Amino acid sequence: MVAPLAPSAASAEPSGQDVELDTAALRVLAHPLRLNVLTLLRERGPSTATRIADELGINPGAASYHLRRLGAGGLIVEEPGRGTGRERWWKSAHRQSVHDPASASGEQREAGRAYTHAVALAAADRLRRAAHEVPLLPEEWLDAATYGDFLLYLTPGDVARMRSELFQVIARYQHGEGEAPEGAAPVALQVQAFPVPGTALPRAGGAA
Repeated sequence: MVAPLAPSAASAEPSGQDVELDTAALRVLAHPLRLNVLTLLRERGPSTATRIADELGINPGAASYHLRRLGAGGLIVEEPGRGTGRERWWKSAHRQSVHDPASASGEQREAGRAYTHAVALAAADRLRRAAHEVPLLPEEWLDAATYGDFLLYLTPGDVARMRSELFQVIARYQHGEGEAPEGAAPVALQVQAFPVPGTALPRAGGAA
């Protein structure tokens, strides 16, 4: 299961706050920068193209374009009662996105592959930005943060079972901003499991 920048910590069934991505939404999100825009709205709340451009270091015109695409795809909506004719405020329409490649087929599977590619690129970008802040982190956050990298020898079935178990653990810690304990901050938890590059691709001639 893949969601923007992080897998869903719930289950394969989206909650009322989640959206299960259809083929059209997968195509809208098959762009790492667009995923970053959506994630920013989910993390920081309603914002404008100008503010998003400043935060992500991009051109305001590009931010506006990606916001319009996300809006057309039903992934974000305008914030009621805010903005002017020149400046629109946008907010995410859902808590998180859910996509399970194992249950997809045909056209949706191909769209899901492009989306998953974008998710991986967006996750790499977020990790890069987080790395720049490591020297400035307060001691308590530096001590708690982890940047693990493990080498395991597993079958696809092993990975699927481990992923399911990890998501169950994550679900126990998942709550909304209003339920967060004192001293809490938004934490990006990236769960990544993939074949070591160059080891799982089909051989020349189509043989596995």
